[in-house]
Amino acid sequence: MSVLARPAVADFAAKALQRAVLLGDRTVSRRRRRADGSAPRRFPQFAWNMRELTIPTSIAPARAVLYLPTAPESAQQRPPAVYVNFHGGGFVMAATEVDDPLCRYLAAEAGVAVLNVDYVVAPQHRFPEPPRQAFEVVRWVAEHGAENGAERGWDGSRLCVGGQSAGGALTAAVARQALEEGGPAIALQVLHYPPLDLATSAEDKRSVIAKPMLRPWMADVFDNVYVPDPSQRTDRLVSPAHPSDTADLKGIAPALLITAEFDLLRAEGTRYAERLREAGALVEHYDVPGVDHGYDVKNDEKALEVYGMIARHVRQAVNPSQ
Repeated sequence: MSVLARPAVADFAAKALQRAVLLGDRTVSRRRRRADGSAPRRFPQFAWNMRELTIPTSIAPARAVLYLPTAPESAQQRPPAVYVNFHGGGFVMAATEVDDPLCRYLAAEAGVAVLNVDYVVAPQHRFPEPPRQAFEVVRWVAEHGAENGAERGWDGSRLCVGGQSAGGALTAAVARQALEEGGPAIALQVLHYPPLDLATSAEDKRSVIAKPMLRPWMADVFDNVYVPDPSQRTDRLVSPAHPSDTADLKGIAPALLITAEFDLLRAEGTRYAERLREAGALVEHYDVPGVDHGYDVKNDEKALEVYGMIARHVRQAVNPSQ
């Protein structure tokens, strides 16, 4: 066990990472302001219509950025379906900006309203607070969209949830809580290279390449900060791919599960895909060839390929009759 596994050291390292992300966000913001006032974004061909809102939860208010489809109002016969997105960042970094390209893509190509959620992170908010807040956000989106869809900008009765990395884990936890608590109804859960087994040490996980992007020291920081009590790491909201979770998942939201060939997390994603298949809930398991964890942040070609697949599944899920 490395020194980073010590709780105080892990907390210090996590807060240092948070400061680095915050500094990076401020640098990007300054660069944008020095230009023409518009925001230079990756994949600028996908236009955006954005606004911020705050969602109340029992944990803390959650800021979210709402992306609306840019189709003319006359083309919208009803409010669009909604996709709630949870970013990655090891349960530690509030990296909402990283998912901006995906959110704009889905709004444009799937024709859905997308809520990119700035959820609480550790060590300020440890397990079980992030998955509970994520569930309450999704429940609020479902309830308030259905009540006042035209004004809010979405139809909460046609709801998808998705996330990358840690956000994929939170998505799985949201779907599990929805199963256990009788809703809300989720048309599709999108699990994009998620960590689904924190009970197994990263030292015991293997990649098909010698030096994958995720390294054991990262798990020492992220896992010990997010779930400092090892006995809690077998919880079904933390490690649904661990053998200790044997609950019947029949009735859980249909799932698109995406793994990456070189990712250290590939095996646990594959295991969970099999659990979902046995429960009749797996729509597709796609293993992206030749890439590692977080590939879509820098690999434009692969990102657009997989984002296109996600958009197709989302469209089919929220418009089953089409």
